[in-house]
Amino acid sequence: MSDHFWLSKTGMHELAHLHFADADAAYEDARYAIFGVPYDGTTSFKPGTRFGPRAIREVSFNFESYDPSTGIDFFDIPVADLGDLVISRLPEEVVDQVADIAGDIVRDGKVPVMLGGEHTATVGAVRAVQPDVYVVCDAHLDLRDELDGTPYSHGCVTRRVLDQGVDDVVIIGARSGDREQFEVAAERTRLYSADTVRESGIGAVLREIREHIGGKRVYLSIDADAIDCCLTPGLGTPEPFGMTPLDIREVVRTLAPHAAGFDYVEVAPFDSGQTAAVAAQVVREFIARHWVAG
Repeated sequence: MSDHFWLSKTGMHELAHLHFADADAAYEDARYAIFGVPYDGTTSFKPGTRFGPRAIREVSFNFESYDPSTGIDFFDIPVADLGDLVISRLPEEVVDQVADIAGDIVRDGKVPVMLGGEHTATVGAVRAVQPDVYVVCDAHLDLRDELDGTPYSHGCVTRRVLDQGVDDVVIIGARSGDREQFEVAAERTRLYSADTVRESGIGAVLREIREHIGGKRVYLSIDADAIDCCLTPGLGTPEPFGMTPLDIREVVRTLAPHAAGFDYVEVAPFDSGQTAAVAAQVVREFIARHWVAG
């Protein structure tokens, strides 16, 4: 592990807000390695997602360690929190940093769990995991070739994933993008819009996705703005008429057993805490369901 990248590896057990609740395992013993990427350098509307990892960690201490849906205690699951990445100012360098650290985690036989921070970081995590399928819940298609002069904008994430050779992409909950992006989505992705989720039901959508995935390795990414901004308003690029927190929970419960990597990104905690609270619980859902699946 590249120690010089980490901001809070020392002392993180003395300051509770610097680590995720119950993430008490030593890295060597851990099955899951949490890390944060406090970066919002390409934010195109409201900045603030750099504060997302800290907010998610802080609210995680609000919840009981026991998970009644699986019957497990989180302190029985070996989870390490490595702290936050000391990030570059340049988005392409942030991607490289994330790929480096996530690659170390994968090579050590552990599952990377990333907290964001803007969605750009996901490009690096996907590069490290090298999944067969990329599944993302997002209000936006993120299929621009470039935005504001960089191909590594948070609005270009899914396009960069496709460019990295992951040609099996599933988008859930999208409801925003220009005409060109919707054309690319129709040609190169499996798109389940927010309207499709609402009309068909998340259960029907997930049955189809699970059948499509089969036994393939998945990288699962949750952009906080997939959820309707009227429900979780702590977002840098809010969009109404979206998915619900229960929809997102069902996505994670269903797909976690197939996933080799996971992230929850784009939490901008300038609301009353509800966006970070949903994120923290969904991270717990991912770990619990992945662990139970063996």
